[in-house]
Amino acid sequence: MWQDFTAAGHTSDWRSPTLAAHATGTALTNLTRGLYADHYNRLVTQGEPVLNPTVSSAEPSDVPMEITVTDCGDSTHWLKYRVDNGQLADTPGGRRLINAIVQKQADGSWKVTDFGVHAVGTC
Repeated sequence: MWQDFTAAGHTSDWRSPTLAAHATGTALTNLTRGLYADHYNRLVTQGEPVLNPTVSSAEPSDVPMEITVTDCGDSTHWLKYRVDNGQLADTPGGRRLINAIVQKQADGSWKVTDFGVHAVGTC
């Protein structure tokens, strides 16, 4: 999901069809709204986050249908810039706690259904 979002962020393409490949529900809504806001405000995101996700829980444990993924993502080199002049439009990034709910879909695929990204310094 984050790779799809990162790629779409380079042009603030809130209509990117790749976003739905790994996200649905609230997660997909939040991704597209964020990209639309950047598009509207003439911002693009450059760079990439550094991620090291781990599964922190699985329910039910014997045949999981939902997992929680936790990460301490680093956005130091993943920042927003103004399209008109190329100037930094974001506060410096850093390490932040990320939690995501990933659910098995009817077709057998797994998609992020919700996530929370916390403030810099939360991990």
